[in-house]
Amino acid sequence: MGEYTNVTEIFGEDVFNDSVMQQRLPKKVYKELKQTILEGKELSLEMADVIAHEMKEWAIEKGATHYTHWFQPLTGVTAEKHDAFITAPLPSGKVLMSFSGKELIKGEPDASSFPSGGLRATFEARGYTAWDCTSPAFVRHDAAGATLCIPTAFCSYTGEALDQKTPLLRSMQAVGTQALRLVRLFGDTTAKRVIPSVGAEQEYFLVSEKMFSKRKDLVFTGRTLFGAMPPKGQEMDDHYLGTIRQRVSAYMKHVNEELWKLGVAAKTQHNEVAPAQHELAPIFAEANVEVDHNQIIMQTLKRVASQHGMKCLLHEKPFAGVNGSGKHNNWSLTTDTGVNLLEPGYTPHENIQFLLILSCVLKAVDRHAELLRESASDVGNDHRLGANEAPPAIVSVFLGDQLTDVMNQLITTGMADHSIESEKLETGVKSIPEFMRDTTDRNRTSPFAFTGNKFEFRMVGSRDSIAPANVVLNTIVAEAFKEACDELEKAEDFSLAVHDLIKKNFTEHQRIVFNGNGYSQEWVEEAERRGLPNLTCMVEAVDALTSDKAVELFEKFGVFTKAELESRQEIKYETYSKAINIEAKTMLDIAGKQIIPAVIKYTRNLADSINAIVSAGVLDVEVQTELLQRTSRLLKETRDAMEHLKTVSDKAHEMEDGRDKAYFYRRQVIPAMDDLRKPVDELEMIVDKAIWPMPSYGDLLFEV
Repeated sequence: MGEYTNVTEIFGEDVFNDSVMQQRLPKKVYKELKQTILEGKELSLEMADVIAHEMKEWAIEKGATHYTHWFQPLTGVTAEKHDAFITAPLPSGKVLMSFSGKELIKGEPDASSFPSGGLRATFEARGYTAWDCTSPAFVRHDAAGATLCIPTAFCSYTGEALDQKTPLLRSMQAVGTQALRLVRLFGDTTAKRVIPSVGAEQEYFLVSEKMFSKRKDLVFTGRTLFGAMPPKGQEMDDHYLGTIRQRVSAYMKHVNEELWKLGVAAKTQHNEVAPAQHELAPIFAEANVEVDHNQIIMQTLKRVASQHGMKCLLHEKPFAGVNGSGKHNNWSLTTDTGVNLLEPGYTPHENIQFLLILSCVLKAVDRHAELLRESASDVGNDHRLGANEAPPAIVSVFLGDQLTDVMNQLITTGMADHSIESEKLETGVKSIPEFMRDTTDRNRTSPFAFTGNKFEFRMVGSRDSIAPANVVLNTIVAEAFKEACDELEKAEDFSLAVHDLIKKNFTEHQRIVFNGNGYSQEWVEEAERRGLPNLTCMVEAVDALTSDKAVELFEKFGVFTKAELESRQEIKYETYSKAINIEAKTMLDIAGKQIIPAVIKYTRNLADSINAIVSAGVLDVEVQTELLQRTSRLLKETRDAMEHLKTVSDKAHEMEDGRDKAYFYRRQVIPAMDDLRKPVDELEMIVDKAIWPMPSYGDLLFEV
């Protein structure tokens, strides 16, 4: 029997959370810190010194010897620089342990060594990390011991955002301000804040560490660049929500315990569709806290996997032929008094505040569909979006039967007088208790689906930060709210004005609503007729970042400057080119050093076998000869494809970084990579497994 875990005892034990602060900080300091967290008031350095001292003492009790400003640069992963608590040695030779308010509030990592997209020259090295006191510090235990991790923002010497956190916090302010204006119009005088809440479902693969280490493509790129499908994949649908294997169960238990200690409310775990694929989902948290938590989740999944002899793959498409992995971003807006603004109630046709908010969200998504699509763009995500396993690349909104009916009533008659009611579920089995079914079905093909009291943005890639998606969601909704409030605040007849505005929004933006099969070719054609954008890949989507519409939007709310948007665009183009270049070089390396030598060995053995048979007087070697000829033909195709890939890769490498280079990789290098993979995968189905130089898909997907 495994050890019993009392979740209530361990949850948050390594987090400097509100209860710890209330217990350890003087009342005056605690009160001022809470005002900073809740109201954005400036924290004095004197108070910061007290907080830093207590935080250090608490961390030392947890075994910490170092602290780090934990931040999220534009690399896709987190960054940290560790400093010990020790001071300069005293004359006695002893040292003291200290941590000041200044060290808590500000750090100075080297800004020139992180992507800046031209915002910082190499010789301009100074950058700052600034404490995000709204996301609690925590102590992380790993092979390095215990480290106090302080969530921070990261900006340049001149104040530009060089990270994911800073624009997220700006966007949260923007949507919070406008949402508060809106609820005030409906008579809510008690709420002081409106906060975007997020829950991010995380999909991942687990493979044997032993097998992983034998695959250069997995080691260097995170995905398999070669690989023939095994006899069995996911076609039997027997892995999804199936019984979790014992080794994986032990891993999940360990992951949960580590996350619970860090205050991450990991709740749901199950097998996903593909073999070796799984999912973890937490309970909602404030957007910036959830962004931090999701980074903690990804790091924990990887670290714990190694402790169990496995590797966690977070790439969006580690295996061709089976489902890839995404990250469903569940987004809602909640007041500090606990009211979910996306809760329709039992009679949504009568919930005027909800209908206005819903119509504003439709307006925001329709107006900025390209920007929302861009927020989920990633090199790996190009392999799954629209691939009959994930949402299509066309952004649309699923409302379901009930809300679509209310919308249509308002559009056609100008009023809504009923809502489709839920009914009892008829199972035909008397022993099953009766219950009311939902008023609408789910649509798993929708990129942006209303799911009861939240919107589920399903496009985000499994290894990506969820920050960009939430930055866009917060800002585009803030704009729609602002325009609504500007109009309604000066209306003489509020009830009439809000009714007209809801109808106007629904009428003008109904094209974004689609409840059907997003995977079908018919929807692609229908979306084109509706005028909806279809950005099929990352390099097409990135252009949206610096459109006049996007620049105006983000500058209006102080979320991004034009220079910050241009820098992010440059970084994305460069990241795309670098990632494809690494994949191409890896393919050439594997094909040249492993595949071709193995195939030559196989053909030599086959030729020797044919000669031996003929020498023995057996003249019927037709099958062996055909096999040798087929193998030799595929070997030649492999060599020719390698030469072509090398030629286009060299040409791409010589180009200047930027849009043209990224497009060249997309249009020239990727097709050349596909051309190389095809004969190699065919050869894998021929060559003796004992000779084939790396583990197969079957080994990887079914070993754990």
